[in-house]
Amino acid sequence: MMSKSWGHVVMAVLVALSLTVPLGLTDAMGAAASHGTVKIATQSPLSGGQSVLGVGIKDGATLGVEQAQAALARAGWRVLVVPFDDQAKPDVGVANAKRIVADREILGVVGHLNSGVAIPSSEVYKDANLVMVSPANTNPKITDRGYKNVNRIVGRDDVQGPVGAQFAKSQGAKSVYIIHDKTAYGQGVAEFFRDDARKLGLTIAGFEGTEEKSSFDAIITPIEAKNPDLIYFGGIYDQAAVFFKQVRERGIKAKFLGPDGMDSPELPKIAGNAVVGMHYTTVAGPAAFYPEAKTFAANFKAKFGRDPEPFAAQAFDSARIIIAAIENVSRRGRPDRASVAAAVRNTKNWKGVTGTISFDGRGDLAKAKYFVINIVSADPAKWGSNKLVRGIDVGPGSR
Repeated sequence: MMSKSWGHVVMAVLVALSLTVPLGLTDAMGAAASHGTVKIATQSPLSGGQSVLGVGIKDGATLGVEQAQAALARAGWRVLVVPFDDQAKPDVGVANAKRIVADREILGVVGHLNSGVAIPSSEVYKDANLVMVSPANTNPKITDRGYKNVNRIVGRDDVQGPVGAQFAKSQGAKSVYIIHDKTAYGQGVAEFFRDDARKLGLTIAGFEGTEEKSSFDAIITPIEAKNPDLIYFGGIYDQAAVFFKQVRERGIKAKFLGPDGMDSPELPKIAGNAVVGMHYTTVAGPAAFYPEAKTFAANFKAKFGRDPEPFAAQAFDSARIIIAAIENVSRRGRPDRASVAAAVRNTKNWKGVTGTISFDGRGDLAKAKYFVINIVSADPAKWGSNKLVRGIDVGPGSR
């Protein structure tokens, strides 16, 4: 250890040479030891039809790291965010996952948007003990496989589907025609909706999957013949918006309902007035629905020039949970993937902008929020003004 006087001499020399003291340099000046770089990866669609939500996830996580990294910097760690574009495609997500686990500086992943991408990608993370915190994935299989490194800070479709069915029943629907997109997410939530709707006494007029993106005539014709009270679409907004618009153009008056894949201002941008008045369920309400998220929303807009997209606040919290785990582990030595994954799973009563977060033994929230929202305008700029109709907290054991 240098004497205090020598410390002053060293500082004077550094200043004279216009040098910057490396992050965490250990000496009598009180800085921490410089240990190196740790990285947080994000995986979400940054291109293509679902990129609005995917970019929101990336940007939310980036803001979260920026605001949470001070403690790690004091401990001598530089933190970087490394974004990956999974294009909403399982094969791309898996290829990216292999690149992610090959980088030993990456200690956590915030992702994905699509359950169909997250499920196979998380198999790669599991084999490398790399922790994943999902801000958006709702398919039960995400956590039901029992992987100790896979967690989510949103609810599950085996609750979200029944929440939608119970709402449909409360609105007087007697028959429903169900369409889904054949993905793990869309088909899964549609099946949970169907099963609960049937238990509640609703007539299932049809249940059909499609990968069609532009012309839905062949699907709309049997819907027209059945004349249901309600049409439920299990899938994502970019496909659903085109479908809903064409349904209205055929003169069908059925009400519309969907899950949180509808939650994007792109839905009315594509579908226009066709979706005004429809409802959707979601596990991630707008930032305005979370009392603690006001500052987050203001900071997000200041940095990125727009209001936060759905799941951006969840990505913000996901990144901060990973950072908190790394900080916790670093107090006992150099953090590694297994110890960070264990620290994340042990998260209890952590205060985030989306609520208080505690993980159960599977990586699910002990209590998750579910919302029913009414679309009030065809103007995408007014998406944040959609009306909250119902909000409940439900634990995974309640499904």
